[in-house]
Amino acid sequence: MKNTKQFVIIVGGGNGSRFGSKIPKQFLCLNNKPILFYSVEAFYNFNNNIKIIIVLPKEYTEYWKRLCAKYKFKIQHIVTEGGETRFYSVKNGLKLVEDKSIVAIHDAVRPLISKKLITDCFNNAAKLGNAVPATSVTDTIRELNRNKSKLLVRNNIKLIQTPQVFQSDALIKAYKHKYNKTFTDDASVVEADGNKLFFVEGEKQNIKITTSEDLKIAECYNKLFR
Repeated sequence: MKNTKQFVIIVGGGNGSRFGSKIPKQFLCLNNKPILFYSVEAFYNFNNNIKIIIVLPKEYTEYWKRLCAKYKFKIQHIVTEGGETRFYSVKNGLKLVEDKSIVAIHDAVRPLISKKLITDCFNNAAKLGNAVPATSVTDTIRELNRNKSKLLVRNNIKLIQTPQVFQSDALIKAYKHKYNKTFTDDASVVEADGNKLFFVEGEKQNIKITTSEDLKIAECYNKLFR
């Protein structure tokens, strides 16, 4: 799939309720720069011709424009409205994607994604159809169910990250399905349409900022790996 067009849909439809912030966490600053800027820059630095689509809550699209003006953020991108759930937000973003392309879907609040991981995901998706980054678990894992607990085999457990990268035709077809509460990420949507998933090694520093503690950890990682 040489010279295939590349897209990234950066999903920032959350409202920051779990973080406890008055504004969505993707707009908060990480070491004096809005979190979302890092995610956009990462994909631009990977390929400055990649088509960048940012999905945001409708009520924050103007706020985003003001933020870009304040920080003189000039990377070209398209903004589209988020949906009721992540599934619908991605579906809205896919309306702007061309057929016969390769598409990454990335959480806006994973700002520390490396160029290497993005490259690995796109290369594997081009060869195999998709690429899902995953990391291994190092702690002992137990499943708690009422008053019982079950020890799980740690080697069989993986933590799933983004960007999840797919060939566009399979991804668009999968998103024609009706929403199901089991669709917790894009890989689960594509898998439900009968596709085999292929995994690549994720990165420990590619954390998802969900709480204020996560932001502090990301600040440390950012200073360490920049």
